[in-house]
Amino acid sequence: MDQDFWQARWRENRIGFHEAAPNALLVKHFSRLELAAGQTVFVPLCGKALDLDWLCGQGLRVTGIEFNQNAVEEVFARQGLKPEVSHTGSLTRYQAGRLTLFAGDFFALAAGHLGPVDAVYDRAALVAVKPQDRAVYTAHLNQVTHTAKQMLIGFDYDQTLMEGPPFSVPGETVRALYRDTHAITLIEERAADGRIGERCNALEQAWLLEPLP
Repeated sequence: MDQDFWQARWRENRIGFHEAAPNALLVKHFSRLELAAGQTVFVPLCGKALDLDWLCGQGLRVTGIEFNQNAVEEVFARQGLKPEVSHTGSLTRYQAGRLTLFAGDFFALAAGHLGPVDAVYDRAALVAVKPQDRAVYTAHLNQVTHTAKQMLIGFDYDQTLMEGPPFSVPGETVRALYRDTHAITLIEERAADGRIGERCNALEQAWLLEPLP
């Protein structure tokens, strides 16, 4: 993934991927993850998403990673938390209460940084990864989370109508990436709103990925 590209997007405030409220599909279908208070959900490439606040509000331990340090710090400020800050390799770790966020490169993250992960919530990560990097991304995600179950939210649209990111990740791509590790269920698809919906009539899709025996 091109860290310089994403850092530039943050500097220029070109962050259309940041939603003004918790994602509606997350709120509606969260129960499908079957998580209990105190369990851990990992959010890759989390940005400063309000989804993080919502997940914390469910009593979960929430861990995420994001390139941009300012975005990480904003999440804690928004929640009124003063995090402990430490360094582990090239990553900076922020932790307060049930919230732990790493600032740095997703591929520098190891399973030992996360500890046990009960579920993954991927809303804006896979769709941000260049198509040629998807297999490496999903393999690393499975490695650091020990192939945890996952709620994946993505888009399906005609890629010729708009350059990503967010990239189109149609069902056949989701299945190709995860069929060897997870049972895959399409929970819901709906017309995407916001800029992407205006430009290319995209579908927003929620998937449940459950580890194979």
